[in-house]
Amino acid sequence: MKQLQFLIKPAAGYCNMRCQYCFYRDEQQNRVNPDDCIMSFTTAETLIQRCFAEIEQGGYISFAFQGGELTLAGLDFFRFFTQTVQKYNQKRVTVQYAIQTNGLAVTEEWAEFFSKEHFLVGISLDGTPDVHDALRPDTQGNGTWNKITQTIELLHRYGVECNLLCVVTKRLAKKAERVYKSMKATDVRYLQFIPCLNPLDTPQGQQPYSLTPELYAQFLCALFDAWYRDWKTSTYVSIRLFEDYIYPVSYTHLTLPTNREV
Repeated sequence: MKQLQFLIKPAAGYCNMRCQYCFYRDEQQNRVNPDDCIMSFTTAETLIQRCFAEIEQGGYISFAFQGGELTLAGLDFFRFFTQTVQKYNQKRVTVQYAIQTNGLAVTEEWAEFFSKEHFLVGISLDGTPDVHDALRPDTQGNGTWNKITQTIELLHRYGVECNLLCVVTKRLAKKAERVYKSMKATDVRYLQFIPCLNPLDTPQGQQPYSLTPELYAQFLCALFDAWYRDWKTSTYVSIRLFEDYIYPVSYTHLTLPTNREV
């Protein structure tokens, strides 16, 4: 094979936050051993060994890590993982790393590691401080916005490439422009927005955070207007959803800013 892509969950559903809309919490609680969820070094090495046995000379491998909260697997796990990749990479394969983290446990040591190993780091940040703190508290029920924005600043200092992932909930859907400005204020220019899903087997719209199709459409329209105003002034902000819509027709229907990069 010339290309391989892996999505790895080294901490399964284990997490240091208690997000109100978390779909993984029930899955974790119903495990036979809910606390036995950290990937072993042996399993990681087996995965890596088999991966490099299958890849062709000069190929490409992407390792993406998600959770739960993957940093709870420990920095030693990730150091072992990257060192083991180097050990088995005898075919001049291009390797890329990405993680999606809530950012709560990221320290200077983590930031240094991400910088050294060229990780793309996705940080979950829900739009505005009030909504984020209400829906994404830590295990003690405390808000986490300030800590997460400090993590973003730390990653900036170490030159780590970042993007932000925002879950669009009922409250956020009513304040799209404020959300956009708040997330831009972090100086991250790669933004993603995903709609909040209701728990399985529950009636639509019953939760405080529930997002209706109408509210989501309202949010996207207002967000697009704010994003497009920046785009017209050559201010680069990447919103993946809008770019997926626009770029297939951009060469014949739109005039793009000259400093735009894809």
